[in-house]
Amino acid sequence: IEEVLVMHPGISEAAAIGIPDDVQGERIKVFVVRRDPALTVDDVLAHCRKNLTGYKMPKFVEFRDALPQTNVGKILRRALRDEELAKINAAKQG
Repeated sequence: IEEVLVMHPGISEAAAIGIPDDVQGERIKVFVVRRDPALTVDDVLAHCRKNLTGYKMPKFVEFRDALPQTNVGKILRRALRDEELAKINAAKQG
């Protein structure tokens, strides 16, 4: 999924995670760092529809200025997932 996303000329970095879903078990959320500030969620989803099979399609797209990384430059997907789980838990409690 991430390889397909960064093929888009308007995307410089991307990460995909699974987030809990009551119906399907998990849904895909992608985090995107834009190279082109005019890039929209619809642009990202259209690119994915064109290049990914249906079950790999992201359900959610979030734009970020940067993605969390290790000292050697690897994306910290666990940090992104932990953030999402915290948001979900806060929404359930509040």
